[in-house]
Amino acid sequence: MLPKENDQSVKIHQKEVALGNLRFHCLVAGNEQDPLVILLHGFPETSYMWRPLMTDLASAGYHCLAPNMRGYSKNACPKGKKNYRIEKLVKDILDLAAAEGKNKFHLIAHDWGAVIGWHLAYEHPENVISYTSLSVPHLKGFYKALKKDKDQQYRSRYIKKLLVPFIAEYAIRKNDFEAFRKLWKFSTADELNNYLEVFRKRKVLTAALNYYRANLGKSETEEIGEIRVPVLFIWGNKDMAIGRYGVSEGHQYCQGDYKFLELDAGHWLIQTRYSEIKQAIIEHLGPNTK
Repeated sequence: MLPKENDQSVKIHQKEVALGNLRFHCLVAGNEQDPLVILLHGFPETSYMWRPLMTDLASAGYHCLAPNMRGYSKNACPKGKKNYRIEKLVKDILDLAAAEGKNKFHLIAHDWGAVIGWHLAYEHPENVISYTSLSVPHLKGFYKALKKDKDQQYRSRYIKKLLVPFIAEYAIRKNDFEAFRKLWKFSTADELNNYLEVFRKRKVLTAALNYYRANLGKSETEEIGEIRVPVLFIWGNKDMAIGRYGVSEGHQYCQGDYKFLELDAGHWLIQTRYSEIKQAIIEHLGPNTK
């Protein structure tokens, strides 16, 4: 079932947040005095994917901020792989929270956003009230699977193609993003239009691919340890990109309050299993608001 924005009294606004020379396009909802929830999209999506959840979380008493992350925002799209190293991506989120006047926040993230989220939860537990990861398990488990599990290696074979400059961009842009449109088959028409509007900007696709090109194979990307903040991890057992080996290996590194929700679903969880995810997230945020 596709998500719906049920509470018409909640308005989602757009704004740009300046961080130095970069200006991030963000969606915001809810009362600024309420606890902050930051939502991080993955690849290849934008903050638009979070609109239904932002509406429901704002109705439940949270202030929501969903940025188009570095590279996806028109005015926060620097050139060069080095500008997409994980430490810069992490710092962006801390700085966005500070720009909202908050040094503590709940974090919800999917796909590449979840990679950033695991780093935030490990490296900056003083800032993260709770963490919800969709699809991507603790990175120790995932990287172990990449090295040892043939099933995960098969699922991740697409990554090598994304690492090749120019050729990857050409293949993805072919027939007006035909390859991406297949991935977006569960998205609403409004989501699809937003994604295409963003990715048709020539610099954006290369910037998004630089998340892979700047970080994969770097030891510091993998060197995170036990997570002590409360974690909710949601995974679809039909995920084409993330297999069970990495998921099972990741559980042991979540040593705080930890909840695991396995769904009979694929990678695009928000679009296909919204009701269960919304309920699980609201329950997870509830006890951890103070």
